[in-house]
Amino acid sequence: MLDVVRLRVLLAVARRGSLTAAAKELHYSQPSVSHHLARLEAETGAKLVQRAGRGIRLTEAGRLLADRAADIIGRLDDAAEELASHVGLRSGRVRLAAFPSALGTFVPKTAMRLALDHPNLRLEITETEPPEALRLLRAGRVDVAVMFRYDDTAPEDNGIQMIHLLDDPSYLIQPAQPRGRHPEPQHSEPQHSESRPSEPSHQERPGRVGHRPQLAGHAEAAWIAGCDRCRLHLLDICAKAGFAPRITFTSDDIVAVQALVAAGMGITVLPGLALRAHRHPDVSADLIPGSTRHVHAAVHGDPPHPPATQALLSALRESL
Repeated sequence: MLDVVRLRVLLAVARRGSLTAAAKELHYSQPSVSHHLARLEAETGAKLVQRAGRGIRLTEAGRLLADRAADIIGRLDDAAEELASHVGLRSGRVRLAAFPSALGTFVPKTAMRLALDHPNLRLEITETEPPEALRLLRAGRVDVAVMFRYDDTAPEDNGIQMIHLLDDPSYLIQPAQPRGRHPEPQHSEPQHSESRPSEPSHQERPGRVGHRPQLAGHAEAAWIAGCDRCRLHLLDICAKAGFAPRITFTSDDIVAVQALVAAGMGITVLPGLALRAHRHPDVSADLIPGSTRHVHAAVHGDPPHPPATQALLSALRESL
């Protein structure tokens, strides 16, 4: 019979591509990872991994077993969660994956609310971008994935339910104008209503009152791009304005991006959640009409969800 612990080791190696990275993820020593792989090969009678330069990769047999292992372990974890639900929420865990600006804004409030309502329910959080969060959800490694997408008309994934949390508008980020050149109102910080964060009022919009950025006027500017999905969004909105941006820097660190803008190294587009998580004092932010990303909580299947998952979903909604 195949050992579940060794299957978890194989999955970690498949994800990370090296023994060292797999050992770090699992909190094992590297010799322990090597031992588990050797024992798994002995149990199966198949060569599962092979050296590839300084890394390691799975053989065809290894990939086949890893794919099966993802399903098996996902089902085992689901069964453990369902069993924990039979004792209510007096114990157990619930696992959440979320992108960085969600972790920097409403997820900490979610964690606090969950701890107050269910003090014995353990919340585990993984920071990751939406594509990886969805893979973790499909593999049964998380129970809820907070993710975003720019096209709200995209079809749902089979077996995955998308629960809308909020709409997150985009802003054009530029170096702040020197004082005295363009008088601006005091409310330059992007604010989001606790009850309706997706629809900031006129007073809550950053930048000059009534101002709307004309992206076409920045066709010759240097641009700073973010993660792959955010970069595609930047390319899309610039294409709609009639030009291709000249991207000179790329970083998914919102602190570094805003520092570069403040230093006059370029301009960029950031979502409102990113500005709520961190706002550099020397940048201006102007709302880009019609440019919104849609934030969802993704879960397996239709309701009713396991009690721990439902408790996390409720805490997420109440924290917005």
